[in-house]
Amino acid sequence: MVLWSSHADRLSDEALLSAMALGDQRAIAVFVRRHQRAVFGLAVTMCRDTPMAEDIAQQTFERVWHHAASFDVRRGAAKVWLLTITRRLCIDAFRTRRSIPVDRDGLELLLPDTGTTVADLASTRADVHGLRPAIAALPLEQQRVLLLSALAGHTLVQIAEIEGIPLGTAKTRLRTALQRVRSEIQAEGADHD
Repeated sequence: MVLWSSHADRLSDEALLSAMALGDQRAIAVFVRRHQRAVFGLAVTMCRDTPMAEDIAQQTFERVWHHAASFDVRRGAAKVWLLTITRRLCIDAFRTRRSIPVDRDGLELLLPDTGTTVADLASTRADVHGLRPAIAALPLEQQRVLLLSALAGHTLVQIAEIEGIPLGTAKTRLRTALQRVRSEIQAEGADHD
């Protein structure tokens, strides 16, 4: 076994894929050791989510194992094929986690139960009702981030996860929404003075 392993470490990726196609489990072990950092690195860079990247890396090597016989060296290098599989799995993961538009009234269902009193809820609703025109003028993505933050009390990290967007995008959407609402309120205040 040790002799095979040391010999396998010197085999090309294409030779390892051929051995995998024949069902050699030792070949996949060598292949995984050789490429696990590149696959995980690409997945974590694209997903920005370590647990998801780990799942995608595992799915990538499972696909390689099951489809090793379909690899064609004339179409490109094995590493390119491997990283293409990883990239496609990341894109598929994004598609399944894409945010689903929800009616504004339906956002209340996303709010956690904080045990607030009816009076607190009435006060919050009155405040929100007064801001409704300014909030309605925002793009839907900014509305959702603003409401998830202000009403639901979610952190930006939680919002990024709920919406399926990068943390930086969540920060930008919230900052832009707050700036627009603030300027709308200031404009209304100037009109009433």
